[in-house]
This record gives sequence, structure tokens and C-alpha cells, in this order.
Amino acid sequence: MPNLTLRGKVIITGEIQAVTGLHIGGAAAGLDIGGIDNPIIRHPVTREPYIPGSSLRGKMRSLLDRHFGKEANHFIQRREPVVRVHVCENETEYAACPVCQIFGVTPGERERRGWTNLKPARLIVRDVYLARDHEATERLRQAKTDLPFTEVKWEAAIDRITAAAVPRQNERVPAGAVFAPFELVYSLYDLNGSGSDRDIQWLRYVFKAMELLEDDYLGGYGSRGAGKIKFRKIEVVFKPRRYYEGEGDLVTLAQKVDEVRQLPPGDYADRLRALIQEGG
Repeated sequence: MPNLTLRGKVIITGEIQAVTGLHIGGAAAGLDIGGIDNPIIRHPVTREPYIPGSSLRGKMRSLLDRHFGKEANHFIQRREPVVRVHVCENETEYAACPVCQIFGVTPGERERRGWTNLKPARLIVRDVYLARDHEATERLRQAKTDLPFTEVKWEAAIDRITAAAVPRQNERVPAGAVFAPFELVYSLYDLNGSGSDRDIQWLRYVFKAMELLEDDYLGGYGSRGAGKIKFRKIEVVFKPRRYYEGEGDLVTLAQKVDEVRQLPPGDYADRLRALIQEGG
């Protein structure tokens, strides 16, 4: 039976700023006359918009799939709209695939294939809420927007033959909104005494996914201007194994970094190896 040992957790936190309007869709509350065609997702209690961890994580995985040229060979949803992701088909491929290692493969796939070198998904992505006690949130709270915390953007689909316009409404969180703190938790494991060096090396691809996302979009209507975001005030800390045993402290690797590219993964890799060798 595989012997899996946790060596520590790298925790990445900070702010997400909406550079353009942000639309992450939610289910319509009802069929009221005059309702929004495409509402956003809101917290069920506060009714404030938020960024689901699943949306953030899914987009990061999708961008890394494309970055590495991975085949989208596994159906998440077969009905329209069809959703597919990459899942490795054998142990050799899995051992060298940062996407499946970081984001995981489904339990059914693992059991069916009988792999022995599997580790849990390394990356956890939390839901991100509007920043509390932040001037951007207060401005949004006081603004005379179409709906609480959001704007309604009118668009029109144009018939290419008759030139008839079909108007529709998209709800968006206005540009400038700040969601914080975001939290990404990346775990370092040792499988059967093989060490955690591969996990340490692959941390760079979490930063890579963040950088790719800044130059892409989050949510819907990205090709029409929505969804551009910016990671700001990024902090990276490491909680070694001994921290959870009450025998050590967390180690700060980066503070208040405003550019993902300023996070040098090589420096972190060396420090993490040293910390783990010290007893992490």
C-alpha cells in the first residue's frame, strides 16, 4: 500500500481586483418580469457577489492544459455546453504531468486504472468574497448601481441579414471591485520515501497559471471585454510539517508582491528543500 506523508503546505494569499466588469454566472432566482437575462452568482445570505473557488481553479487548470498542449480527453459534462478536461491515461504519463498532479484526477479514473503512484490533488482554491473594510467595497456599496454591487450591461445580437437587434442584459460586478483574501493552498507530499522535490518544482506552475489568467479572463463574456483580473498584494508562506505538530513556525516566502512575475519559483524551491531537510 502506498505510504503518503505530508511535508508541508504553501499558502498563497492576496487580493483579486476586477480590472474590467466581472460576470460569473449564477442561477436566476425566478422568472420575474423585468428580471436580468444573465445574473451573476451571489452569496445566499449576504447577497454580495463572490468568486467561487471552483471557477478560479477550473480556469487555472484549463489555461495550464492549453499551455502544455494537453488533449481534452475527459468529459466533465456531455450535454451542451460540452465540458472536457485533460486526464492522463496511464501511470507513466501521470508521473510527468504537472496538470494532473496539481489538480488531480477523478477517483473513478484512479480506481479503474489501478495506479499505484497517485497522490491527492496538490491545489486547494477557496471561494473569494468582496474585501471587507476596503475602500473599493465601500465605494461599490455607496454607488448608485443598477442592482446592489452590480451593473447591468446591455448588449445586442445583430441579425446579419435583416440587421434586427435582439437586446439582452448581462449583470456584472463593476471594474475596480476587490475580492480578498484569495487563498490557494498547495500541499507537498512524499510518496513511499521518494521525497517531495517534484512537488516543489511544480509549484512554479501554480504561479504560471496565475500569470496566464491575468492575460486571459475569468467568468463569461471575456471576448467582449469582461473578466480581466489582477492579483495584488500577494503573500506566500510555508507551513512545514512541524508547524502542525506544534514544534515550528510558519515561514514567510514573499510579502505584498503586486506582480506574479516577481515571484521567483527557483528561489522558493531552494528554500523549501532546505526547510524540509531541516525537519519539515
